Amino acid sequence: MAQLPPGIHFITSFSRDQWYRAFIFSLTFLLYASFHLSRKPISIVKGELHKHCSASHEVEVNSYKEYAAQIQPVKKPSNISQCGWEPFDKNNYKQLLGALDYSFLCAYAIGMYLSGIIGERLPIRYYLTVGMLASGLFTAMFGLGYFYNIHNLWFYIMAQIANGLVQTTGWPSVVTCIGNWFGKGRRGLIMGIWNSHTSVGNILGSLIAAYWVSTCWGLSFVMPGVIIAVMGIVCFLFLIEHPKDISCSCTPSSSSKTFLNGTSRFRVQMPILNAKETNKPQDPEMQHLLIDSENCSVSLNSSTVVTAEGRHGTSAISFLGALRIPGVIEFSLCLLFAKLVSYTFLFWLPLYITNVEHLDARRAGDLSTLFDVGGIFGGILAGLISDRLEKRASTCGMMLLLAAPTLYMFSAVSKMGLEATVVMLLISGALVNGPYALITTAVSADLGTHKSLKGNARALSTVTAIIDGTGSVGAALGPLLAGLISPSGWNNVFYMLMVADACALLV
Repeated sequence: MAQLPPGIHFITSFSRDQWYRAFIFSLTFLLYASFHLSRKPISIVKGELHKHCSASHEVEVNSYKEYAAQIQPVKKPSNISQCGWEPFDKNNYKQLLGALDYSFLCAYAIGMYLSGIIGERLPIRYYLTVGMLASGLFTAMFGLGYFYNIHNLWFYIMAQIANGLVQTTGWPSVVTCIGNWFGKGRRGLIMGIWNSHTSVGNILGSLIAAYWVSTCWGLSFVMPGVIIAVMGIVCFLFLIEHPKDISCSCTPSSSSKTFLNGTSRFRVQMPILNAKETNKPQDPEMQHLLIDSENCSVSLNSSTVVTAEGRHGTSAISFLGALRIPGVIEFSLCLLFAKLVSYTFLFWLPLYITNVEHLDARRAGDLSTLFDVGGIFGGILAGLISDRLEKRASTCGMMLLLAAPTLYMFSAVSKMGLEATVVMLLISGALVNGPYALITTAVSADLGTHKSLKGNARALSTVTAIIDGTGSVGAALGPLLAGLISPSGWNNVFYMLMVADACALLV
């Protein structure tokens, strides 16, 4: 018999279940990357909404008053000034841009608490598809203001509020789906790699928005809107919510347990095995976060009795019930401060680089992606360390402890030149986004399947929403505070970020 070609040999070396698991990993990665891709344009376009139109670009702008004193606006008949897009061309532009950020993030924080509860009770595929299509619509709506020459502040604020609400469908859905498919083994590392979709989405969003920002900033929103809407259609066509939907094979993790998975319940009774069999280690990836037997073939060497109950055998956990899970409140507050720092960088970093390095909006947007590159390595490193130490909280604390002095160094070193800024962006991105990534993924999965739930896995989406929703309160406060504080100097913004990091560490 002829030898198999190398490509075919590689394909057949993996089981059917492994291929499905890899497919879901990749699909959910791309789906949520598109969410972040659609959030990034506002930070890139800020430099275009309010341009630098000072008499001399050689004068370094150290405060808002100095900058405002140098502005010499010249009105054009098209209702556009040399200082940007009305109404953001005025002296209070930082407050107005901060209001856009706050509108989105406040709506996102409020909607997230509701999203997890709703998501537990609806099919994930339909819920996520509708959310992605709506996100595409409202993201593009902001860009249409350019093409229709709209200068009403409330138009842009309402677009941000609507987009913030519908974007809450994403995170609880993808975390629940990935939790259905992946086991407890190496959870921190796998989730750390998977969570890099946040940084990948930010990088792609920055590059796409920066491509059009100087020529037609409306397309900086329209194109990401089209992309997330297309990914919504892909979600509807290909997302598999649970292994049971394709009759996967699964391995029970104990001799006699009751497993609850949100849609059904089953009991597996196994006879006592000999010591050799009971001590045999299991494949950690077969120890599923959420175990279910409906349409699932279980292979055992001994007799097994399986009794299944209806899809409504268990009720979803209540909001207060999720809060009572040990660690939920503590990690939620920690994420509040960690996300405050991360999202301040997300929304204000390009404008800061424009002010300090005197670069145009496109180059500043490209340079800001290095923060997210560092975030990719930080998330993976945090997951790897937490798996080795088996201590999520200690890993978060260690990285937060290093992040505070790093932020101080960033504020000082970034003024020394472009090369120093590049290095500090990478280091700061790793230390700031590492704890953020760990809490929103592996920690949420740990708490959503906590032993106090006695096997009821219908808490995962709600717990994820509570933790991320509380974090989003910090995400809303960070950019708002940056907009209010930055007129007094960028150093004060960094002091605020260092205080937030210290609070996260104390929690």
